[in-house]
Amino acid sequence: MYKILVINPGSTSTKIGIYQDEEQIFVTNIHHETEEIKKYARIIDQLDFRKALIEKALVDAGVDPTSLNAIVGRGGLVKPIVSGTYTTTDELLRDLKAGVQGEHASNLGGLLAHELASQWGNIPSYIVDPVVVDEMEEVARYSGHPDVPRVSIFHALNQKAIAKRYAKENNKKYEDLNLIVVHMGGGVSVGAHEKGRVVDVFNGLDGDGAFAPERAGGLPAGGLVRVLMSGKYPDTKSAMKMIVGGGGVVAYLGTNNMIEVEKRAESGDHEAYMVREAFLYQISKDIGAMSTVLKGKVDQILITGGVAHDKYIVEHIKERVAHIAPISVYPGEDELLALAQGGLRVLNKEEEAHIYK
Repeated sequence: MYKILVINPGSTSTKIGIYQDEEQIFVTNIHHETEEIKKYARIIDQLDFRKALIEKALVDAGVDPTSLNAIVGRGGLVKPIVSGTYTTTDELLRDLKAGVQGEHASNLGGLLAHELASQWGNIPSYIVDPVVVDEMEEVARYSGHPDVPRVSIFHALNQKAIAKRYAKENNKKYEDLNLIVVHMGGGVSVGAHEKGRVVDVFNGLDGDGAFAPERAGGLPAGGLVRVLMSGKYPDTKSAMKMIVGGGGVVAYLGTNNMIEVEKRAESGDHEAYMVREAFLYQISKDIGAMSTVLKGKVDQILITGGVAHDKYIVEHIKERVAHIAPISVYPGEDELLALAQGGLRVLNKEEEAHIYK
């Protein structure tokens, strides 16, 4: 049996867990006060601060670091890479520090894993399926203008983990299946998984596909240009905030909490009702689009993420897309387990760790 420490940094928290193979034996969510985070000009500057908190949490829990067989961190915004588990090489660490595709708290995952692993006796350290996993077909990259290509940024960690879980539960190989995986959380991404590769996906971050609780999704291009030229959003930062963080449900209703939206819709709030209807309507359209990518040969549709707990949304998506393929629902997300599984596959020699280039 192997003991693995997993680290998932978020914007205001660092979630860590310890797994004995696939069994979780310890978990804690270290919350970071906003005022504390604001002290650091860049996310990378938080590295030592977060590392010290992880060390303290493990000491308080009586965990012996020398008993660990591997440390796995959440992957960040590095260069586009294929799916898998990656060793934290110097080149990977350099690009995580630089934030080659942007700054995000997840960039700290691999850095924290490497720092702690080196400190505790050269334990192997890895990242698994960062959001920049890119297996898209060439034709899927064309958008309509060469200055704005379509790119692959999505909930790769959870999408891949759920797809593999479904395959395992049904005694099938992920590489033999055609799946449409729908992740519904703070962001939304819908991907076409063809024989083990995500050959097309709606960008879950900065403007593609359905809107999400706090992301605008694919806005009409002409309308977007006119709004930006109006001066309402005077700089790049405010314009991007309109799309990521300030778009989608929160732009319409002032909240990104889908439980609150559900309560408002059920109590007779017409705008909340319509926003919820539009949300599930657009996701259903994305599923239909991905079915054409797979030429109608879809073995299963998998719905996951925190919003999958909303039975109304799930049932009404099912009404619209059940003709495409059978549907399985996996509410929530277990990214800590997915990270542990990625490390475990390497330790068990089920697959080799990739080298980032």
